Amino acid sequence: MTDKTIEEKSVDPLTLPVPEELPILPLHGFVFYPGMGFPLQIGSESSKKLVDEALLGDRMVGLVPGREEKPATEELGPDDLYQVGVIGYIHKLTKADEGYYQVLISGTKKIKIVEFTQVTPYLRAKVEEMPMEKKENKKIEALILNIRNQFQKLVKLTQLPQEMLATVNALSDPFHIAYLVTSQLNLKLAEEQEIIEIPELEELLHQVARHLNDRLETAEMSDELQKSMKKDMDKKQREFFLRQQLQAIRKELGEGDEDKVEIRELRDLAAEKKLPEEARKVVDKELARLERIPPSSPEYTVSRNYIEWILDLPWLESTTDTLDLDKAEEDLDKDHYGLKKIKKRILEFLAVRKLKEDMHGPILCFVGPPGVGKTSLGQSIAGTMNRKFVRIALGGVHDEAEIRGHRRTYIGALPGRIIQSLKKAGSNNPVFLLDEVDKLGNDFRGDPSSALLEVLDPEQNSTFTDHYLDIEFDLSKIMFIATANVLDTIPGPLRDRMEIVELSGYTEQEKVAIARRHLLGKQLEAHALTEDDLEIPDETLLLLIRSYTREAGVRNLEREIAALCRGVAAEIARGHMGKRVILAEDVHEMLGPVRFFPEIKARTWGPGLATGLAWTPVGGQILFIESSIMKGKGGLTLTGKLGDVMKESATAALTYIRSHAASLGIDEDIFSTIDIHVHVPEGAIPKDGPSAGVAMVCSLVSVITGRSVRRDVAMTGEITLRGDVLPVGGIAEKVLAALRSGIRELILPVLNEKDVLEIPEDVREGVVFRYPHTIEEVLEHALEREDDGVSG
Repeated sequence: MTDKTIEEKSVDPLTLPVPEELPILPLHGFVFYPGMGFPLQIGSESSKKLVDEALLGDRMVGLVPGREEKPATEELGPDDLYQVGVIGYIHKLTKADEGYYQVLISGTKKIKIVEFTQVTPYLRAKVEEMPMEKKENKKIEALILNIRNQFQKLVKLTQLPQEMLATVNALSDPFHIAYLVTSQLNLKLAEEQEIIEIPELEELLHQVARHLNDRLETAEMSDELQKSMKKDMDKKQREFFLRQQLQAIRKELGEGDEDKVEIRELRDLAAEKKLPEEARKVVDKELARLERIPPSSPEYTVSRNYIEWILDLPWLESTTDTLDLDKAEEDLDKDHYGLKKIKKRILEFLAVRKLKEDMHGPILCFVGPPGVGKTSLGQSIAGTMNRKFVRIALGGVHDEAEIRGHRRTYIGALPGRIIQSLKKAGSNNPVFLLDEVDKLGNDFRGDPSSALLEVLDPEQNSTFTDHYLDIEFDLSKIMFIATANVLDTIPGPLRDRMEIVELSGYTEQEKVAIARRHLLGKQLEAHALTEDDLEIPDETLLLLIRSYTREAGVRNLEREIAALCRGVAAEIARGHMGKRVILAEDVHEMLGPVRFFPEIKARTWGPGLATGLAWTPVGGQILFIESSIMKGKGGLTLTGKLGDVMKESATAALTYIRSHAASLGIDEDIFSTIDIHVHVPEGAIPKDGPSAGVAMVCSLVSVITGRSVRRDVAMTGEITLRGDVLPVGGIAEKVLAALRSGIRELILPVLNEKDVLEIPEDVREGVVFRYPHTIEEVLEHALEREDDGVSG
């Protein structure tokens, strides 16, 4: 190759003035900074022509970077360039035989393009100098010192040459220091261009220091990772040599290889284990594969774990059910008070199981408020049937793999919780409790409730396939019990696969019996007390139930009993001996003031106030409807954080009253002269549902006519514009809520009479139930007679 070289003139480029117009040489993918100098290779004809003409003049060209959108092979036009660049002075040109130019060029001063004056054969533009004013103060000196120190650290951590550090330390121009350091940081083009466009020195040094610190932080992390990897490699090499030595020692002792011993043990286990035919084939195939895998390979551990999981599962191991129905009934009564419906269902299953051994396990769903014993009932059923008990908490589970497992292709894969729990149980027919099934979630990882569809389908679960095992496992012998507080959040297809058994809250008498039979003894034992140390009469328990707790279950009652036990334990620890009998008057001293009062007694009664009944996930409660009228133009205001359905009930109630004003003895013209306000107290609590319809009608009729609603009556039911009373849900919970509040007369839709019959007879005793078909019948039972006056 023969090169033709044109040397530079003997002139200092920094002393040359900035011309008004310059040829513009576009740069692809990098920024040329003032103070930098290096060779450029130029191949395009337009750029070579630009260089030839510049050499005939003052040798100055504008070096302006192009934006990143266009590839390096394309010519750049005015719209493709940034506005700020640098003046380049051509020191030397070498023309290669291959046709390209090698140009040694250095950057001198910053320029800004004002406007382009020429596009072909190359770009020319009017430019103006961007001054680089040097300032000297303590802050500038500190910034430069910081940049030099940080750059020194970066050079030590990376492959940057030491000469670069020497150059940075030798430079005195702060702009040149900043630009040289920036060029070594591997920044993006837009970030490099941002640096050259900064006019102020202090801002420039701050920005460079920030980029330098980011690059240094990355380099330090990379260095730590490299050291860690090297340490791991050294450890693995050491382990390899030790294993080689251990293998040689074992060979001398005649013990054979460790992996061969392990595989032999797995074969012995597989021979002894009772496996289905499909599982047997998979184990034999996997053992043959394991023999061919080197023990040092990660695949060896994956394969061995897979075999161990298969061999640990109870494929054909079952426990023997207790089929003595009398003993089973006795055990259930011993563990749980009441719950006759559920106990009857369990005894029916055992009876059929006694007659037909190969029947599928039932799939039950216990639905009820917290604290009524759903989870403990599952444990009791397992004990009664002599089965193992397994519980899976499903609250908050979002990942389908929690049920079906992960495929073995993933690192750290495991079977799902169904298979894991069966391994812990050690039998293929446990009582399996799926706790809080109504609180399952779903997200991008899948829908666990969909995975449960196969698990809880008696027609499908005999061939359940976990993703990890990839072998069919028979779940049909398992007795599945799901628990939930509400049914609404359980998907329809999943709800359809389960037999729903509803648990309502406990009555006061049931709570006293539960406390006497179970809670008191449990808390005495927990606090190292005996019946000789503490006695709580039934009157005291009733006071705790009525005035210190308000719940459908008995959890808070147990907490209050525990508080009394702690108080007595503290007295004994101080030396007070003798049996302590806690009477009703002692409770205030030990537990503080009464927390709950009967709502009826706590309220001022009068026209416009009616007592409704509501269902909540934690049991039933009474709900007050307040109505008031004032002068106005027929407006209706609804407050109390009511949902859309409840607002519609209020609108329907008012429409019914207006359309039947004559039959109700109300002046039809009054509605255009008054505004009505309906409020449901406890305004911070959201309320919704149609069951407050009859209470709203009674409240509105009461306030308009001036006749009070009877304060000893509570009611529930949906209404229609024609005046019909429609059935609602949660009757058992609502009845118990009314009884807790001392109300003994209830107005319920006629079609809910069947629900009342399911409530225990001892609970219904002394309660008057009214079953109206229409709103007229509701008003007849609910409103005081005109000659009765307002009851106190």
